[in-house]
Amino acid sequence: MPLHLHTCPDDEAALIDLARRGDAGARARLVAIWTPAVFRFAARMMGNDQDGHDVAQETLVKVLRNLDRYDPQWRFATWVFSIARNQCIDDLRRRRLRSPAEAPEAVCDRPSPLEHTRRNQDAARLQEALAALPELYREVLLLYHFEQLKYQEIATLLQIPIGTVMNRIFRARNKLRERWGALGGDLDTVGIEAAG
Repeated sequence: MPLHLHTCPDDEAALIDLARRGDAGARARLVAIWTPAVFRFAARMMGNDQDGHDVAQETLVKVLRNLDRYDPQWRFATWVFSIARNQCIDDLRRRRLRSPAEAPEAVCDRPSPLEHTRRNQDAARLQEALAALPELYREVLLLYHFEQLKYQEIATLLQIPIGTVMNRIFRARNKLRERWGALGGDLDTVGIEAAG
């Protein structure tokens, strides 16, 4: 699902400026605008909605606390997603360091009646296929296809050359196609080209 902001760049700059100066309404508006996109990204990176909510909340708190560090020469989206990405990485590292005794109990994944529809089955399969990808491939696919950042924005965010971004997206699509096919899905149904 693409990122759709309800502000034009000039409105966004004015909103950020007001939020920097402590305007509670502007700060609340920024959170309202960015919560859905940050949550989608975080939930897909973390592999579940619960952790996605936690990461999204932590990310938006950091965004508000650090507005004075935002450099307007870069797109605000790039800055926000860099914070979200770093928060995901930190949380995934903490999760790996947890002992099995500290790991949270498995959540019951009993299918609901709505999950019997093809759309929800495809969404579940896609989530599973994405979760199976190595993190470096998963994050570029999420940023490019789901949040619709451009190659250069992803390169800036990840601090890697643009050619590496293009290569990772190409490889990620192929790996996703293999995994998705093994799960019985068709990438055309979710709008991700398999290669190219």
